[in-house]
Amino acid sequence: MDNNINEIGISMKEGNLANVLSLTNEALNNGVKAETVLDVLLEAMGEIGVRFKNNEVFVPEVLIAARAMNGGIEVLKPLLIEQGVESIGKVIIGTVKGDLHDIGKNLVKMMMIGAGFEVIDLGVDVTAEKYIDALIESEADILCMSALLTTTMTYMKSVIEVLEEKGIRDDVKVMIGGAPITEKYAEEIGADKYTPDAASAAEVAKLLISN
Repeated sequence: MDNNINEIGISMKEGNLANVLSLTNEALNNGVKAETVLDVLLEAMGEIGVRFKNNEVFVPEVLIAARAMNGGIEVLKPLLIEQGVESIGKVIIGTVKGDLHDIGKNLVKMMMIGAGFEVIDLGVDVTAEKYIDALIESEADILCMSALLTTTMTYMKSVIEVLEEKGIRDDVKVMIGGAPITEKYAEEIGADKYTPDAASAAEVAKLLISN
């Protein structure tokens, strides 16, 4: 049984979705708790995150590992809900209005899930209204905004201004990222944190909700 559990993590890191699905189902049929399998998947994704940060693996490897992890989590989800397993926090993520780029956003999403967060992905070209509606409905802890273009990054400031107008700015931590974004820009627009890569984003998110 232990070997089976280890194989789930190995297969996930290799991006072998079929193996992850079959081994996950096999483990569950053998009486392994869904939470135990989830821990293995999250730990393996954490390792991928570290390797990505160290330039030992690259975007394609991260995406196929993340796909395998998501497949395993979908199998586990009904059992986890049944067992009352809670996420460590809730994250809203989306690429801002006018911007259709999503690779960076998707990487951050995968790393957040791998860190134990529940992630609500609003997709691309997200308006301030859509962010606000999702925040109010979900009562999320963190709002993550992504932009790849200098022409769209300015919209992040507009979203923060709407948060302030609605009186909910203090209820949520705001994280921003993307190629043109800097620490200085984050400070200028009143965001809580800027992170340069997906693995760092997950680490910082954990720190934000622990404070």
